[in-house]
Amino acid sequence: MTDPGAASPLDGLPGADATDTLVHRMGIEILEASAERVVGTMPVEGNTQPYGLLHGGASCVLAETLGSVGAAVHAGPGRIAVGIEINATHHRSATSGLVTGVATRLHGGRTVATYDIEITDEQGRRVCTSRLTCMLRDA
Repeated sequence: MTDPGAASPLDGLPGADATDTLVHRMGIEILEASAERVVGTMPVEGNTQPYGLLHGGASCVLAETLGSVGAAVHAGPGRIAVGIEINATHHRSATSGLVTGVATRLHGGRTVATYDIEITDEQGRRVCTSRLTCMLRDA
């Protein structure tokens, strides 16, 4: 799990306050971030439902985090990204290890950005497919 005092993937993004965030509590780490593509990981452990399976809501948190980071980078200085719609299809369960999410920009306009997010397990099997749309506005 990420140390709550450690640097956040939100550090340096326009309007972001990285202190005591859900991103830290979920153990999400950003490995790569650009307006076109964001890659990050999240541990399954600590993010499960009572049956020991990765919680579907945790997959949504990872997806929204990655898409929002991309949208914030796309929006640029003095602007912020706010999620306005997310959907997710859960394809298979994960019970251990890390899941990796890759957010790819589908649309990047002045007021809206949309990302496709694919989450896979350590064997490369698709766990979840999600789509996030963010509204872009002045900070």
